[in-house]
Amino acid sequence: MSTPEPDELDYLREIERLAHDVTVEASAEGRLSYAPDPPDATPFQHSVNALARAVRAYHFEGDGCVEDRPLLELAAAAVLKPGAVPAGLDEDYEQACARFGVEPRPEGWALWHTWGKGGLQVTMVVSAVATTEGLFRNWALGREFDPVEPLPSQIALVHRGWSGPMTFAPRGVRRIGREGTPLA
Repeated sequence: MSTPEPDELDYLREIERLAHDVTVEASAEGRLSYAPDPPDATPFQHSVNALARAVRAYHFEGDGCVEDRPLLELAAAAVLKPGAVPAGLDEDYEQACARFGVEPRPEGWALWHTWGKGGLQVTMVVSAVATTEGLFRNWALGREFDPVEPLPSQIALVHRGWSGPMTFAPRGVRRIGREGTPLA
């Protein structure tokens, strides 16, 4: 019995896992540097270091690696789920859904804070919760990731302005000029 071929995302995750294993072993041997390569590094060490710097991303649905859609630059995002609303939100999931004008869903909703035409700040309420959680994993490590533009069927509503809780994207912080300052 043959093993089924992995889809593109599973293939990328497997390559990433194997590359991660290589970097872990190189680090254990004292041969890995995320800093610039030392002058006496061998071509192999250059290659392993380059691999380690490149593999430090978590792949997720909507990351743009296999989708053929343009990326959407985000300033920030949030996830609203039943029983798990962001810290600082003084309402439950159902109340937050009512405020944003959407019906509660078991999967929850994502809030994408971005820019519309002319730089207008907008909050998109989208169904791409798993994509948003993948973004958070990368942003938490300082990785600059933006998702692909959502499909029209993924967009529930678009509100003018940024409203609701926010986890800022690394690139978003720089674009709004808040780099190095506390975000409240």
